[in-house]
Amino acid sequence: MVIPAGADQRVLYALRRAYQAAEAAKEERLQPIGVSSAHYAVLINVNKRPGLTAADLARALGVTPQNVTGLLDRLTTRGLVERRRHDRHPNVIEVHLTPEGTDKLRAADAVVSDLEVALVSNLGDSAAAHLRSALDRFLDPEAFSTHTLDA
Repeated sequence: MVIPAGADQRVLYALRRAYQAAEAAKEERLQPIGVSSAHYAVLINVNKRPGLTAADLARALGVTPQNVTGLLDRLTTRGLVERRRHDRHPNVIEVHLTPEGTDKLRAADAVVSDLEVALVSNLGDSAAAHLRSALDRFLDPEAFSTHTLDA
């Protein structure tokens, strides 16, 4: 397959490379405390929405339910999350942080916060705010719509 000339200059290419660099930096800094970037994502989402289901978590993370099941199995084994049956719907399994999970999330979040401070310091406040605003526009459903020009 031949890659078109200029493909490496596309915004989506740059966005993917930036994401990969950010994930690699998070992985490197989280590793000493025993948390992966994926584990951090699970912990922060469960903290934000206690009692969510594995399916809810998969949607929030943009991964398959099978991936979430594996992550939850590892975090449960480590005592960082627990699965509980819903009070009124016994077939629904909710996910909650344990006290150990809350402690681990605090430690991981401090690491990620330090990484954010370094990034903003490197970019400068104005450029960081502009970048955040530009990235937020990607969340607009219209961001990827096709527009046609009238002749």
